[in-house]
Amino acid sequence: MAPCLSSAVLEVHVGQTSVVSIKGQQAILPVWYTSISNSRPFVSWLLERHGPRKHFQVLTYIEGKSKVEEMYLKHRVGFQYPMPSSNVSIVINNTQEEDSGQYMCTVNLADESSADGRNIGLINLTVLVPPSSPVCKVQGSPHVGGNVTMSCKSSSGKPSPMYRWRRTGPTFQVFFAPMQDLSKGTLTLMNLTTDMSGTYICNASNSAGYSNCTITLEVNPAVNAVVVAGAVVGALVGLGLILLFALQMFVYRRKKKDGQEEMANEIKEDAVAPKTLSWAKSPGSDIVSKNGTLSSMNTTQDHKLYPSKPPSDTASVTTATGSVAGYKPPYNNPRGGTLTPTPSLSSQSLPLYFPPNINGTLGHHTNVPVHRNAQHRTNGAQPQAPRQEPTLPPGLTSSALTRMGAVPVMVPAQSQAGSLV
Repeated sequence: MAPCLSSAVLEVHVGQTSVVSIKGQQAILPVWYTSISNSRPFVSWLLERHGPRKHFQVLTYIEGKSKVEEMYLKHRVGFQYPMPSSNVSIVINNTQEEDSGQYMCTVNLADESSADGRNIGLINLTVLVPPSSPVCKVQGSPHVGGNVTMSCKSSSGKPSPMYRWRRTGPTFQVFFAPMQDLSKGTLTLMNLTTDMSGTYICNASNSAGYSNCTITLEVNPAVNAVVVAGAVVGALVGLGLILLFALQMFVYRRKKKDGQEEMANEIKEDAVAPKTLSWAKSPGSDIVSKNGTLSSMNTTQDHKLYPSKPPSDTASVTTATGSVAGYKPPYNNPRGGTLTPTPSLSSQSLPLYFPPNINGTLGHHTNVPVHRNAQHRTNGAQPQAPRQEPTLPPGLTSSALTRMGAVPVMVPAQSQAGSLV
């Protein structure tokens, strides 16, 4: 466009107040000035846009030199015609979205002035951005009788793109509202059938361009409810069998452990008792406790409990605290009786043995074995001799014996089975 000549003072003219460009393309901002002066101009281009940095210098021409002030435009911006020239239009190559804004061109001459701001020209640049490749997704269960929602979305685009769905195969089909939402990019299909299977294309478009994405929908036959129920029941039965097996194993191990413990207890009960006798006597007490047992014992009359001595006028009675020799009873006990000793805590008490009274004196029994502790082992139970209750010598009472320190002697008894009782 040729500049308009005027005899008036300096005046800047704008060929187009609004310029629209598409991202990546070239944009030209047309500006020229008129003047009667032939001096070199001083030209400056500024950009005003939204953001923290609202104004910054883009390009200048001072004293015959052009200079790009903004680094990110260094290799993309320049004067359209060689300078100096009255046409001060600029060219922006490979425009970007951030190039959008209001550009202001100011022209000054050294020998000529302007009035009322006529030396300034303003142009708005808008850089459009085509939609980026959209992403297609399917939400829902694509089976017969089900519902699905297909979505389509672009990450960038200026202005905001519009979305349109169509099916290309096996048959062509277009969709309208309310099935599809042009601004949100969704397509809702309800009560699906196998005929709805096919290839669906979403087209995202704006004034700068368009982009597509494709998705394949496969509608599966309905799942048989009986099959599902059978699978659930089978899983539950399998779980129950596993739990039952684990419980049976636990009970089996428990019974096995209890049986082993019971067998060990029976073995302990059947163990052979010790072959020795252990007698304990508390000091100052006339009670004798028995801690041992004998498996079998047979006492015959072939042995004597005490050594045989000829009868004498004196007899000795052995006590727990000492002995009394030459004891003679002061009088004969007309009643005569049997002394019953105090029973022991751990065994039955036996009658106290006293030698028979021979001619008014205490003597020794001829049938008592020499060794009291002599025992005969037998292979079985032996018949027991009838127990004979000894009688007190005449004139001797149990109280008198107690005062003398006599101690009742406890002899273990033997059952017919051969064990001690």
